[in-house]
Amino acid sequence: MEQLTIIKEKLPEMLDKLAKECNLYAPAEENGYSTFLKIDKAEEMNLDFLLPRVPAKKLLFDQTETLFKFKPGKKGEIVSREFPKEENVVFGIRPCDARSFSLLDPVFQGDFKDPLYTTKRTNSILLGLSCNQPEINCFCTSFNDSPASPDNVDVLFTDLGEKYFVEVVTEKGKKIIIKAKQLFSSASKSDEETKKEVEKEAINTITRQMKLEGVVLNLDKMFDHALWHNTAFKCIGCGICTYLCPTCHCFDIQDESTLRDGARIRIWDSCMNPEYTHHASGHNPRPARMNRVRNRVYHKFSYFPKNSDTFGCTGCGRCIDYCPVNIDIIDVITKVGEMKID
Repeated sequence: MEQLTIIKEKLPEMLDKLAKECNLYAPAEENGYSTFLKIDKAEEMNLDFLLPRVPAKKLLFDQTETLFKFKPGKKGEIVSREFPKEENVVFGIRPCDARSFSLLDPVFQGDFKDPLYTTKRTNSILLGLSCNQPEINCFCTSFNDSPASPDNVDVLFTDLGEKYFVEVVTEKGKKIIIKAKQLFSSASKSDEETKKEVEKEAINTITRQMKLEGVVLNLDKMFDHALWHNTAFKCIGCGICTYLCPTCHCFDIQDESTLRDGARIRIWDSCMNPEYTHHASGHNPRPARMNRVRNRVYHKFSYFPKNSDTFGCTGCGRCIDYCPVNIDIIDVITKVGEMKID
């Protein structure tokens, strides 16, 4: 892994160069909150927010996207869409959001590969940014992750004060760095030690931990437990916890058409919506809010680890930060793990 440094004042020059050669995405402010947007200049970027409110999954799994178009008629005609070929560089993605892509991959690139997701995933280069000061509800370390982990990015930038420590992780990342090689210097042993100190301090800042020992086994025994009723009593079913989750991937398919043409469209959906499991027959296997609250927890902490050998959560804390009724997933899972069930 090549280790470099770049003076902070030179970073905008690098990003401006990338913006001219490819699609550059970075955290930017929109309507008072931060989200990943395509930018043309580094000055449009805003790194004041630790985590953009809307996670980076929107870059691979669009909130609304056309799968294909069609023309009605006796024979009809399918008009396939062109897959994007542009190189997409994502700067400022935090390690927890980058890890979410590895959790989405088995869903969209498993037995059946989603061509849109796969194309965008292949064409995306992740320039990660370490978290020097994690927020109160960050708990990525509960999943053996780190606020300065290079594991799921192509390049990792760590703020050392006047400069960034840069770890070039993959060949894709190396190709990006080469485009502005003159702006970088080789990292010294002192730079490497400072990076380790910054990471250690950031890890020590994370005070909240999700106790996961025994959770999967306990969930197998508490499907009808009162905990789900008690938790659902507070829930208002708004779905914020799923829409702002970097790993939630529920979607709906809708056809929109006129007499002349139409399109099949995929949009984000949420298992917290009562219509999500509403059958055409009128039956709904999750008729109550309790059923939906329980399913969300089971999906991430029972079904996901059984199917993919990992929990379906990155510890970003968004669902805690933005829940309007203060449902805390750390508290819920801690209660599950502490249950004494025969």
